[in-house]
Order: sequence, then structure tokens, then C-alpha cells
Amino acid sequence: MPVSGAALVGLVLGGCAPAGDARPDEGGRTTAPPVRSASASPVDGPWRAWVSSLSAEKASGACGATPHQVVCSTASGGLVGRSRADGTVNWAVPGSGGGKSGPLVLGSADERAFTSSERALRAANLRTGVQAWSRQLPAGRVAVGLVAADRNVYALDAPSDGGDDTDLALGAYRASDGSPVWREELHADPDGGLAAFGSRIYTTDGTKVTARDARTGTPTATTPPGTECPRLLSGGGYLVCTGSPASASDTFLPPLQRLAPATLRPLATAVDSGMKPESGLVSRKGVLVLYEDSAEDPGAGAWNAYDLERPRRLWSYPTSSQEAGLAHGRFVTFTDAYGPPKSRLISMDLRAGPEGTGAAAPRLSPPPQQAWDGERPALIVPGGDAGHVVVVARIHPALHSVPLP
Repeated sequence: MPVSGAALVGLVLGGCAPAGDARPDEGGRTTAPPVRSASASPVDGPWRAWVSSLSAEKASGACGATPHQVVCSTASGGLVGRSRADGTVNWAVPGSGGGKSGPLVLGSADERAFTSSERALRAANLRTGVQAWSRQLPAGRVAVGLVAADRNVYALDAPSDGGDDTDLALGAYRASDGSPVWREELHADPDGGLAAFGSRIYTTDGTKVTARDARTGTPTATTPPGTECPRLLSGGGYLVCTGSPASASDTFLPPLQRLAPATLRPLATAVDSGMKPESGLVSRKGVLVLYEDSAEDPGAGAWNAYDLERPRRLWSYPTSSQEAGLAHGRFVTFTDAYGPPKSRLISMDLRAGPEGTGAAAPRLSPPPQQAWDGERPALIVPGGDAGHVVVVARIHPALHSVPLP
């Protein structure tokens, strides 16, 4: 789930040559001699607690984190790497200077960060902090979805003029240098979700799911008739269909449905709450945590956890925040922002939930320096053994590295 975060414009600490010195090759890839900075160092100490204030100008992109650093996109499709030790900028890759930034994807296995603006897909090397490549999409197309897996990055592109949003194409590009692998036109819902794992990539058109061979783009399976999938969730090698967050109060919501990744056949699935699903996370051990809200009175929702292997609902945690993450077998989110005390971070055991005891008991962060409820904060979980999460304050833009409760 991409979130709002920091952006950097102006001085380049470690990036590529100015855009005017770059030339596209015959395949649309742009190359330029990288400009190194002696101070560029993506890893410069362990994760620590810190606060990095941001101007409004620098807070319009998207942010994510690897176990080694925080990475943000800029409004023009640039990329910025920040120190995990103190939040300072270690490197920056400039954007195109125009257009609106698109999705941000961090591929730790490929050591790449991917983003887009206007027609350009852009990648930065997470290890060296320089631009890896930039590639132009076909004329009149913009990226509306990105996902990385199996040494490739997959871009779902749509008409830039906002035309028929079912007129989409899915392209595969080599993560290392941006070389095109394949591109297939297809019907898909740009908001329906995009998943890639196990040498397959999955899309939904709002009803059926299609699996494609990640190497060739050839369709290999579709869901059987009668299996609805407005929204596709994935994680840990699992695929789950839910209803659409755009559903109105008088719209039928299909039930939660787990799919077999190889065949896309429906598997036994827990009965959901019947509320409208908004967002969700899936753990490697088969726990789905789904934020569900009322279609008639939105705002008073709850995170509900479901066991996908032994179909059953595990627990429920009422809150108004859809920001959440998974770390060390625990679920992390914010306490309710509308009541005392001021909103704080809470972590709970994935299977025991808010009623856990002993080592599985919920844990709260100390009260924050800022009132999170007024900031509408976002949450980034670096993964690995970071032991910290990053909170993005939006009203008074800042990044906060906070110990994991």
C-alpha cells in the first residue's frame, strides 16, 4: 500500500547526470553517466529513533522502506534515499521535471527502487544511490500500477487522457537495466490490484482473475465462472479476492475468497464480516488482516484477522485508521484517533490479536510528540530486523522513526 511521504528537489547528492545530457536509445531507455557523491552512503548505522521535518514542497511523493533505508519519490518522479540512522538524505536521483509521480515499489532482491512520472519509468540503485535506468512508455500512456518480482518490474499502463480505463496494457521490464521483456494489451481494473510471485503475474478486471507467465506474458489460468474478484490482495504466496472499496451501500459485496495461485480455483475461505473491505495485508503464515468499514456509515471500521489455512476469523480490532503493517509476527496499527488518549502505535500478535496475553499481549508505543490524530499519519514498516517503523505526519510534514512497540 503506497503512502504519502518525503520528496526532494534541487541539489543532487548522488544521482545521475542532468536530464539534458541523457539520450534515449532506440528501445526508449535513457542512459547517462552517473555522478557519484563521496557522501552518498545508503547504510550508515543501525536503525535509531529520529524525526526529520519536511517542507510542504518535499512531502508530495510516496515513501517506503527497506531494512537498510527509507526511500521516497518526488512529485516529478525522482527518488531520494534517507539514512536509517538519522533520517538525513544520503542520495537523490532527479525526476523528469514535470508530470505527477506514480506508484513507488522497492525491490530489495534486485537492489532497485522503481517509480514513474508522465511516460517515464525510472529505477534507482538502492546500493549505490545512482539512477539505474529510465524508460519511456508508449506515447499517450502512463503507469497506474507497478510490482516487482522475479528480476522484473511489471508496469500496468493506461491512457494518459483518462479515456477508457479498461484499455490497459501490462509490460514487463528487466529490473537491472529496464530492457523490455514483453507487453500485452488486456482488460483490467486499474484499481483492482496487481500481484506477482511464483513466476506468475495476476490481474483482475473486476470479475475474473487472470494469471500470466511472468517470462512471456502468456495467460496460464483464469478463475472459473461465478468467482467474483473486484479487488485482489496478495502476500506470502497467497491470493485473496475481496469486494471493492468503491462499493456503494446498495451494492452486493461478494464474499471473501482465497484462490489457488497455480489454477485460480477457489479454496475454502473463512466467512467475512459482511462489511465493506477497504485494505488488507497477508502474512507469510497465512493470516489475512482486513480493514472493513460500513458502506452506509463509513469511518467506524475495524481490522479483522482471518486464518487462511484453517478458515476462521481470529479477532477484531475497532479503529478508524487504515494504516497498518506486519513485523516480527505482529500486526501494527494506530489506536483510535477519535478518542482519548491521543492516537498511539499498537502492535499485537497476529493470531491472538487484542486479547493476547503474556508474550502475545498487545504493546503500545509511548505518546507521540505530535498528536497523530490531527496529522492523519501514514505508517511504513521496513521489515527485516529493523526494530523500528516510520510514521509519516501529513499536516505538519515529517518522518518519524519510532521503535516498534
